[in-house]
Amino acid sequence: MDVGILQPQRRAGACLHITSLPGYYGIGELGDNAKRFVLALESMGLTVWQILPIGPTGFGDSPYQLQSTFAGNELLIDIEELLRAGWLKDKEVKALRKLPADTVDFGQLIPLKQDVLQLAAERFVRSADAGQQLAYRNFVQQHDDSWLHDYALYRVLKRHHGERPWYEWASEYMKRDPHALATLESEQSVALANVKVLQFIFSQQWVQLRTYAGKHGVSLLGDMPFYIALDSADAWAHPELLMLNEESCPIQVAGVPPDYFSADGQLWGNPVYDWDYHAHQNYAWWIARLRHALSMTDQLRIDHFRGFEAYWAVSADAPTAREGHWLPGPREALFDAAQAALGKLPLVAEDLGVITPAVDALRMKYGFPGMKVLQFELADPEFDIDSIDRCNICYTGTHDNDTVIGWLTGSPEDLRPLDEIEQTRAAVLGRVGGGVESAHVKLLELALGSAVQTVIAPVQDLLGLDSAARLNTPGTAGGNWRWRLQPEMLTSQLCERIRDMVRETRRVSVSSRGNDNRSKK
Repeated sequence: MDVGILQPQRRAGACLHITSLPGYYGIGELGDNAKRFVLALESMGLTVWQILPIGPTGFGDSPYQLQSTFAGNELLIDIEELLRAGWLKDKEVKALRKLPADTVDFGQLIPLKQDVLQLAAERFVRSADAGQQLAYRNFVQQHDDSWLHDYALYRVLKRHHGERPWYEWASEYMKRDPHALATLESEQSVALANVKVLQFIFSQQWVQLRTYAGKHGVSLLGDMPFYIALDSADAWAHPELLMLNEESCPIQVAGVPPDYFSADGQLWGNPVYDWDYHAHQNYAWWIARLRHALSMTDQLRIDHFRGFEAYWAVSADAPTAREGHWLPGPREALFDAAQAALGKLPLVAEDLGVITPAVDALRMKYGFPGMKVLQFELADPEFDIDSIDRCNICYTGTHDNDTVIGWLTGSPEDLRPLDEIEQTRAAVLGRVGGGVESAHVKLLELALGSAVQTVIAPVQDLLGLDSAARLNTPGTAGGNWRWRLQPEMLTSQLCERIRDMVRETRRVSVSSRGNDNRSKK
């Protein structure tokens, strides 16, 4: 096929969360292994790297339950760079090297890595050169008033209270008594500085990775949760954002009605927003949130986009999400205010689940791409891939789905009846041909050959892995977010095969470099 004249908007990419990168220190990090993955994407002709939210995780280690919507996850800081800078010593990270390489053991990882990061922060304060110190002071000056200082206070107070949520802290701290906070700032100045230093280091490493990706033709597609966690620096510093009672407890919580993933719906537990307050503030907090998130990535997926049109509100004492009801969201008012402040928004709308014509109209009014997931579509005999609007993003699956192979074969943890799995397998293979072992390739070929501008597949589907590689099962609290890529999986043969597929479907620029085994460096 002649690939001399290409439409630059046709592109393909992969989804892999930072935590899933390979490495020696128990979790994926922002350093050399992230850059090697960029090179692997480049060698495959893939120009989009979709990641999950990169904030500090809280309940269940979920990137959708963050301790801050503005801060970075310190656990992603690259240890090798800290060693090279002299802020850590080799003997201090030996315990991290003993952690599993194929999974993230958060229980072991978190205390070990937090301890060594504290050492690094202390050494930075004592020995960073003048240029780094100036850059740090500029970082603090830029972010302290808007979120950084509150986040540092929150983390120090949370540690002081045995990691309990802020609404269980001593009253003077829970209610942010000015005198109590001033005393804390005086007594815990070193601890507060350490939190800020780690945020600075995260920011520096993130900028390096993003710059590197850009130089290799890879854009970053970020992800922002719709809701914030109740136990977060945001909720503690600004409870007025949320529908809370006088005891700082949610009046209503978020979720979704019964759906593909759960017969009882999903009860997320996040407090819902006080949209009247946001409207009176002309959505200033949302504008600040979007500005910050868009400064970190090239494009941003908004999780649970339908919540802007209407959201599922459940009484805080309800046992399941079945007892909820729909309430109107901010709709056009929020996006009009955001576009007036920020210009055209490079957003992607996660529009899965119960989607109404009103949700579609809201998305299309602002030109946001939606999502089409082949795992949700292919079992429907009426589905025609050519009917997908070309502006949408087509996925084989998402981080919430099983892998394609797992979806078609089932697993011991699969909640679907056996006959449903068999019917799905027969329907899908009847449409795409081949057997189960090649189904991930067939789905990728189908997506790449469609008219949509962007195709994205989880790395697990590029590799043809089974359910053991599933990253998340919605509605379950444990065992998620743990899978990790192994470096030997991204072979030169795999990279070349995928590159051929994206070239044949006119999704790779002729200026991209060929496969020269750089993925194995």
